[in-house]
Amino acid sequence: MGGEGRPLHLAKELTVGQVSARGGVAVTALHFYESKGLIRSRRTAGNQRRYARDTLRRVALIRAAQRVGVSLGAIREALAQLPERRTPNREDWAQLSESWRADLDARIHQLVALREGLTDCIGCGCLSIAACPLANPFDVLGQEGPGPRRLVHNPEEPDPQPANADPGPCHKRHGTG
Repeated sequence: MGGEGRPLHLAKELTVGQVSARGGVAVTALHFYESKGLIRSRRTAGNQRRYARDTLRRVALIRAAQRVGVSLGAIREALAQLPERRTPNREDWAQLSESWRADLDARIHQLVALREGLTDCIGCGCLSIAACPLANPFDVLGQEGPGPRRLVHNPEEPDPQPANADPGPCHKRHGTG
């Protein structure tokens, strides 16, 4: 049952427990989303949270966006474009998802490259993988920064590998050298 003894689907406001149960998220996640400005509630005279029904759609949108790797900051910016107290509709979702498309396409490209080269060198500088002993000679990728540079390398930037260095088997296979 929803507020005031109404069935949940008729309730104009929902408790934190109802949003948690129906939205499939922990109460602590709702509190976190609220602290980050992603959702809003009002307080009753007894200081209990009450959420508008449209919060369920917003929570679903947040979860869908997070699932594909959209940052909470980007989600917050997108939700800020929506009118308050209105359930995001299909057109809203189309607009929001379009704004994330380029970033998602870049991530997909990175994930495919990772999947294809998962057993090969990732440019970490350790030189311990027998299948890729010299793919990062002299650890030139370390000049870009820490971590597995081939995984975080922007394909739009020029390859950091010096022209006179042997690109190694990983570079030759993936066309990055």
